Amino acid sequence: MNKKLFIIMFLLFTSAMLFSFGAKEKEEEVETIQVTGIVRLTGTSLFPELIISGEDGQWVITKDEMEKLFDLQHHTVTVEAVETVTERFFAGGLSAGIRRELSNIKIINVD
Repeated sequence: MNKKLFIIMFLLFTSAMLFSFGAKEKEEEVETIQVTGIVRLTGTSLFPELIISGEDGQWVITKDEMEKLFDLQHHTVTVEAVETVTERFFAGGLSAGIRRELSNIKIINVD
């Protein structure tokens, strides 16, 4: 009886441990893009955001990279950066549009 109980407990614990390791996360390929547009400040004093507005769309600068472009407001810049695209949704499930964020910014040109 003890042997059967031991085997059942062993299988139970090992199966629980398998789920605790989790699945491997998919690694996304990081692609660098080049963006040209006007740097502008939006938002409020509590939640400011820098945006590059170009002919192809708008890109939000991540909080970590804001200091690089903060003094270049109202200037046309060309930057090379990593783009992250996320789709946003309203509470009802309707699409609220796409948010494009730039990180790891390298300034190429300032006009």
